[in-house]
Amino acid sequence: MGGSLRVAVLGAPGVGKTAIIRQFLFGDYPERHQPTGAPRLYRPAVLLDGAVYDLSIRDGDGAEPARGPGGPEEWPDPKDWSLQDTDAFVLVYDICSPDSFDYVKALRQRIAEARPAGAPEAPILVVGNKRDRQRLRFGPRRALAALVRRGWRCGYLECSAKYNWHVLRLFRELLRCALVRARPAHPALRLQGALHPAHCSLM
Repeated sequence: MGGSLRVAVLGAPGVGKTAIIRQFLFGDYPERHQPTGAPRLYRPAVLLDGAVYDLSIRDGDGAEPARGPGGPEEWPDPKDWSLQDTDAFVLVYDICSPDSFDYVKALRQRIAEARPAGAPEAPILVVGNKRDRQRLRFGPRRALAALVRRGWRCGYLECSAKYNWHVLRLFRELLRCALVRARPAHPALRLQGALHPAHCSLM
């Protein structure tokens, strides 16, 4: 075995989190949207350059803020939705929905606040989904990418879960980011140089 990596795929309802995961794991796309209820956990084995790695992919964050009667939004305790023991994050928004981008912005802040003092920084990849609806996007890609990369210091990528465009690249990019920021003892360090598409497949 090569190692393991715990990944959380987070975002506002309806942005395509489950669709992205299902395309990556099963190569299919649900035509009708069904809201994800309780968080789901997928445990695929990935073959990378001859070594097998276990991924733990959490779908459905359980992190949506609740608004009290006449009061401000309150986010749940980070311990309740596993922010502190996650190795890498995928924050998904809909390129046609500015509200979903604001949601990702708030999630990123919560992740930063929840990280224990002295803990290694977990890589964050911000993903703009629904690229197949490019003409309806709310803002230019280059401006959003620059904000995320330079201002937030996170990775940025756009994809289309519907047409399986850049979905595999998304997970390769996430692993690449994890390698760059991983602590020296992390087994994923042995993945360096193994992220070429021809060397990456599910088992």
